[in-house]
Amino acid sequence: MPEGPSLVIAVELAAGFSGKTIRTAEGNTKIDKARLTGQRIVAIRSWGKHFLIEFADFSLRIHFLMYGTYRINERKDSPARLSLGFADGSELNFYTCSVRYVEAPLDSVYDWSADVMSDQWDAAAARKKLRAVPGMLVCDALLDQTVFSGVGNIIKNEVLFRIRVHPLSTVGALPTPKLHALVAQALQYSFEFLAWKKAFVLRQHWLVHTRSVCPRCVIPLSRGHLGLTKRRSFFCENCQKRYIT
Repeated sequence: MPEGPSLVIAVELAAGFSGKTIRTAEGNTKIDKARLTGQRIVAIRSWGKHFLIEFADFSLRIHFLMYGTYRINERKDSPARLSLGFADGSELNFYTCSVRYVEAPLDSVYDWSADVMSDQWDAAAARKKLRAVPGMLVCDALLDQTVFSGVGNIIKNEVLFRIRVHPLSTVGALPTPKLHALVAQALQYSFEFLAWKKAFVLRQHWLVHTRSVCPRCVIPLSRGHLGLTKRRSFFCENCQKRYIT
């Protein structure tokens, strides 16, 4: 599943479509595609893992789910979920994704202060939200998009390893410095992820995600589908402390 930094890159790559008018809208999505024809794109934005195309009176939300992709000015062999064509021959294509309309203004729908990649990100608000759910496992908390919009499984695993916290720790049991570190590193790692992704070296920086050996303790890493989310966790039982109430 693309994480927030990858969506930021997608928005940057598609920025040139702002101001253009859609000439054709095709694909196997079930939405009313005819509604898009003749619409001028006001802006292209992202919130967490949502790719947003804003028009004057409504917006289009693209969620890439687990395996969604996009192509700019080229197509894949597989059928597009949505293909947008423009008068100059350019096109924006989306695959294996969820496509929905957003009728209300985006600023009334999305909490930009929860988006770790947004200029409006609010760390204090994130800490407050975490304190309100003391029984939540930290492996679930980092994936909670109302708290850390844009944080995905890679960031989750790497952040918990960095701050030496076991994924089955509960939020309420974390010492205050660890809670602050959790929030701070979610932000820091997200922007490092963005830089590494742009440089095509992201995987080279993974310390535990999909790895087999702890780089600190040089012992086998544990792995499991943990928490309510059941997403894969990679962690060290030796150097990542489990905090529980």
